[in-house]
Amino acid sequence: MLRFLLVMSFLLAGAWQLGGAAWLLAKAHLAHYLIDDAWEQQLRSGEPVRPWPWADTWPVARLSLGGGRPLLVMSGSSGQALAFGPGLVENSGAPGARDRNTVIAAHRDTHFNGLRDLRAGQVVRLQDIRGRWYRYRVSSSRVVDSRREQMPIQAGPGLVLVTCYPFDALSAGGPLRFVVHAEYLGAGRSQEA
Repeated sequence: MLRFLLVMSFLLAGAWQLGGAAWLLAKAHLAHYLIDDAWEQQLRSGEPVRPWPWADTWPVARLSLGGGRPLLVMSGSSGQALAFGPGLVENSGAPGARDRNTVIAAHRDTHFNGLRDLRAGQVVRLQDIRGRWYRYRVSSSRVVDSRREQMPIQAGPGLVLVTCYPFDALSAGGPLRFVVHAEYLGAGRSQEA
């Protein structure tokens, strides 16, 4: 009888863990559906739309790194915002800003995993909430030690993409950042994909 109770308790604990993991996965898929819907509403209205009533972030841009599905960029670069996608860093320029760089950060192991494949000369596109696309050309990429060098927001148009480095690190939170700089090329059509 003791053996039966022990086996049953292990089975229940395992089922509990699997159920919790399935619940997290379901919430993540639902969140991305709601974020996509909020983005489409914003494109129609031109006004910010929160994906759910208590959300502390909302989509502010769409980023196309060349291949794959474009990424929705969230407002802010807090851990909560970066859980859902790349984040527009506070006090940086909006897409297409002429007075200061647009700085976007994301996690290296999810949304910005493909950043390592960007090369000088490649074109990156960024869409604003009015549907207008802005084009940027990658000019450089480098690794920065955040303990020694700050990432100030610079004057003038441009795009800066930032993620943690190295890409294949087993633990998070190190001081190194992979930084991609791209120069502003101009605006495109609103229906450009």
